[in-house]
Amino acid sequence: MAAPTQGGVSDAAIASLLVEDDERWLPLAHRRWSPLVHAHACRALGDWREAEDVAQQVFVAAWRGRSGFRPDRGTLPAWLLGIARRKTADALSARTRRRQAVAGAAALAARDTAEGPERAVERLVVARELSLLPPVQREVLALTYYADLTQVQIAARTGMPLGTVKSHARRGMRSLRQRAAAATGEVSGHA
Repeated sequence: MAAPTQGGVSDAAIASLLVEDDERWLPLAHRRWSPLVHAHACRALGDWREAEDVAQQVFVAAWRGRSGFRPDRGTLPAWLLGIARRKTADALSARTRRRQAVAGAAALAARDTAEGPERAVERLVVARELSLLPPVQREVLALTYYADLTQVQIAARTGMPLGTVKSHARRGMRSLRQRAAAATGEVSGHA
């Protein structure tokens, strides 16, 4: 039986490129095995977008840790899935930390009711809007505003790459602004 190929490049040839530190490895390996890695992460995480982030992290980690790949110990797809399992476990741990951060933010909001009813209502509205965001965006914004962490600190705490933290913060803020604008438009439209 012939070795699997993609565009005339066999699995063994792709593995050899990795071993030889040849940068052509990345696009070939990504095209070949990203669906496998993404499917694994998606099954474990239950979130398509979060699985995309994990899949990207897997290929970056594989390239950075290429010296650890030993073709005599197993296949490249098996090695990539091993990395995917670790990155997925990291994502699940980060999810737990996000939930704890949100719970902490809710506790802060409850504590702040002593500041007056207007402040308490504002915090409840913000907490409600945050709860409507995807989990990763919610965690990043909660850590930013309730824990007063910088994006660099959030990346260190969650294990997410800094660029991913920035993207989630930007998407979350955009979503909050859009909902606020829609709510303002609805209110002013009835006045």
